[in-house]
Amino acid sequence: MVPIGVNQKTQYALRALYELSVQYRAGPVKIARIAEAQRIPRKFLEVILSELKAMGYVESLRGREGGYVLARPPWEISIGDVIRDVQGPLSPVDCLIGRGGCGLSGQCSFRPLWARAARALEEVYDGTTFQDLVDGITAEEVSEDE
Repeated sequence: MVPIGVNQKTQYALRALYELSVQYRAGPVKIARIAEAQRIPRKFLEVILSELKAMGYVESLRGREGGYVLARPPWEISIGDVIRDVQGPLSPVDCLIGRGGCGLSGQCSFRPLWARAARALEEVYDGTTFQDLVDGITAEEVSEDE
């Protein structure tokens, strides 16, 4: 696995949270609706929603009118936080996060490049909330407004 990539499980988690963000004021959303709207296999979605619930991103409501809702407003949830919580640190290479053995650890000419790339990733992911995505705003537009 390449650390810079967002794995499939994380993509599904992001898409599920996005769908709940779109439906934020509409009340609880059933698993079947999330699965259909975001093309996520239902069984996998059930596991992901359970994990997102344990992480504090969603709440489940029982009963006929039950389903899932965001535990916090979509403008308070950054893409970066979700990626880190579901898959781990944001890094283009393992050595920046203390994994992997590199024989050049103290003398690597690429380390400053990898560190800049990691900062750029963090800026984009941390600077984008689910509300930004719902509103169709890109990370570049968010930074220009600040």
